[in-house]
Amino acid sequence: MEDVPGVVSETTAVRVSDGASGVVFDAALEAASSVPVVTVGSPGISALEPLVLATHDGHTAFYADCTPEQARGVVEALEDGELPEGEDRGVEHDSETKTLPVPADGPLAVGERHVLERVGWVDPTSVADYESFAFERATGDAEAEISNLGLLGRGRGDGATDVPVAEAWQTARESEGDPVVVVNANEADERNQTDEILLEGAPADVLDGALAVAEFVGADDVVVYCNEEDVLAQRRLQETIQSLGEMADHELPTLPQVVTGPDRYIAGEPTMALESLEGADRLEARLRPPSPAKHGLYGRPTVVHTPRTLAQVRQAIRSPERFDAADSDPGTRLVTIGGDVEDRATVELPTGGSLADAREAVEFAGSGAVKMAVVGGQFGGLTRSLDLAPSAPALAGADLGTDGVVELFGESQCAVATAGSRAAFAKSENCGRCVPCREGSKQLTDLLRDVYDGEYKSGKLAELTRVMETSSTCSFGRDAARTVATAMDEFETEFEAHAEGRCPSGACRSEKP
Repeated sequence: MEDVPGVVSETTAVRVSDGASGVVFDAALEAASSVPVVTVGSPGISALEPLVLATHDGHTAFYADCTPEQARGVVEALEDGELPEGEDRGVEHDSETKTLPVPADGPLAVGERHVLERVGWVDPTSVADYESFAFERATGDAEAEISNLGLLGRGRGDGATDVPVAEAWQTARESEGDPVVVVNANEADERNQTDEILLEGAPADVLDGALAVAEFVGADDVVVYCNEEDVLAQRRLQETIQSLGEMADHELPTLPQVVTGPDRYIAGEPTMALESLEGADRLEARLRPPSPAKHGLYGRPTVVHTPRTLAQVRQAIRSPERFDAADSDPGTRLVTIGGDVEDRATVELPTGGSLADAREAVEFAGSGAVKMAVVGGQFGGLTRSLDLAPSAPALAGADLGTDGVVELFGESQCAVATAGSRAAFAKSENCGRCVPCREGSKQLTDLLRDVYDGEYKSGKLAELTRVMETSSTCSFGRDAARTVATAMDEFETEFEAHAEGRCPSGACRSEKP
């Protein structure tokens, strides 16, 4: 049987999502003689994996948590011309569909699937199914339309986080030197699976968006900056780039190259990503201004975008009708839900929807009810409610992070301890360049320790977090104070109780040291 690239057009096919191990895929492939079997990326719902999709005559059956033996049985049944029994969910669809058919209920039905539409359905490394590319439509009219939409950058690693991306493009184009596009895919936060899902499941979509931006700014170079630990993403990127290079009917503006960086949280900050790409022994944040778009990689005008942003750019070029120009944050937001849950999930939410919808994709495993959520990743904000839109303005207005992570915690999670552990991380992991972050994180940790010693200096803590938020050089220091500030706002009584020697959640020692 020959390998079938891209979307499997046959009426009968098997798609397997089992990550880097490939054990289930290997078992399915061994059992196949005429049925096409293709490996696909994770659809984002860990509870379903390994997931096998069996398609036959316009019907796709879902087999969740599939074992190698079960995968063989699925293939053998299809070899006999029928679907096996025992499917978790079934979906009727057009036999030529090129996007994942979504069940009517269950975790895959949460939110929307626009940016994620191909993830879990296509061969990640193939471009054979592309009828047209966004970079081929990257004209002045397309850029003007994106500018009118006001599309915002997504993720802490983006050079235009939560601000219009078109402004950075214009700066890069007008600045002296040859522009370069950097795909900052080094998230280095295990809580956040959003970029990983895209790179492993639809790298061609990300690269298409990057090539479109290269057309907009006139860049001859596109660099994909990956975490050195993300081996599967690197491999699929390299194979996809090879597929792009072998295309005969499409003229690429440039061929992207993949470079790896350290598995360190600070290495994902946009300017420290540039430091890493330049081979710096010590990573330090760069002063702004100038922005990377004006003076970036080796002094060249540099547009830095995350995979999430570039996937949105691609969608905006191909399907602008999905974006509301009147929206302050048009498009969708990818969110990974973790914390006290049985299995993590990554979903795509409309920015005008509700962040609370993300809870439907996971099973809460914490003690009692959900006590609080940390929204925004490593330095997210604490909140008691998720009843707000997942848009950048709404999250910022609630003093929550926009990095695409929601962590749910039960009654046994201590708000003071949560704030303390993240302040300690900031103290040990900051780059050391600026005083507000370097010294502020030390003082922040010390003041939180004082709470356990009976001294809750709320005024000093509030002033320190304000200084860090307004004076730090980069987002690391500005965001590092958020967890403490929101913990004080939402759980003031817990700080007071700890100063009295009590931990209401029972997570900390009951007596003062």
